[in-house]
Amino acid sequence: MTLVWASSFSTQVSDPDAQAYIEAVETQDAQPLEVGVAHAINTFVLGCKADGIWDAIKASCIMAGARTLSGALIPLKGTAPTNYNFVAADYNRETGLVGDGSTKYLDSNRLDNADPQNDSHRSVYVHTPGTQAQDAYIGVVYTSPTRQSYIMRGTDLGGRMIVTERGGSSGGQVDVAGQQNASGFIGQSRASVSSHSARVSQNTYSLTSTSTSVLPANSLVFARRFNSSVSARTNGRLSFYSIGESLDLALLDNRVSTLMTDIGAAIP
Repeated sequence: MTLVWASSFSTQVSDPDAQAYIEAVETQDAQPLEVGVAHAINTFVLGCKADGIWDAIKASCIMAGARTLSGALIPLKGTAPTNYNFVAADYNRETGLVGDGSTKYLDSNRLDNADPQNDSHRSVYVHTPGTQAQDAYIGVVYTSPTRQSYIMRGTDLGGRMIVTERGGSSGGQVDVAGQQNASGFIGQSRASVSSHSARVSQNTYSLTSTSTSVLPANSLVFARRFNSSVSARTNGRLSFYSIGESLDLALLDNRVSTLMTDIGAAIP
């Protein structure tokens, strides 16, 4: 295996995409990452490529591992998110970025219609679930009967985790009972006009639902866009998000969960 320098600092990795990402993070942080953190990122990228899911990820941030908030918002893939009101104190290298349920969220700068209507996914990694009446972790939604993609939980949702992928107002969402306070990887994926899948607590749920048209609006993280407004901001703590084309959620779950474990173990 040929090693390449990841930056002007001392970290080395083998994958060129991981190298470029680590270079950008270390430059933003103005100091190197621990070797273990860099290797965890490299293993994640190599694993996603081996699984055949890397190309489906179009916009993503690893909001852990970096030494600074600015470093944590360097995109792994795609355009950098726009930060609305997060500050350095909101960031923890091991557990990610925490919302306040009021003013803080990220705009992914990824248009929902950048991915085909029947070929899309969204995912997050939740370290600490939110406690709001409604906590949107990621997504876009429009008024009924047109719904778009979002992942959310809340006390006024009957104890459910709601995961929907471009479904209509009836039958377009997976209501996962008893998973309201789920942590870890949560994702959604649609690969056909008639069905989509959700992944919560290492279980995959399938739902028969007809997709609806895709509208041009950016997906938000730590909130959802509702028509032209920002709503359901979460006070949960997230450490990863991805947006893009459809993929195997179980494979992505395994890679992201391992990444978070490895980053935590590598930080002194």
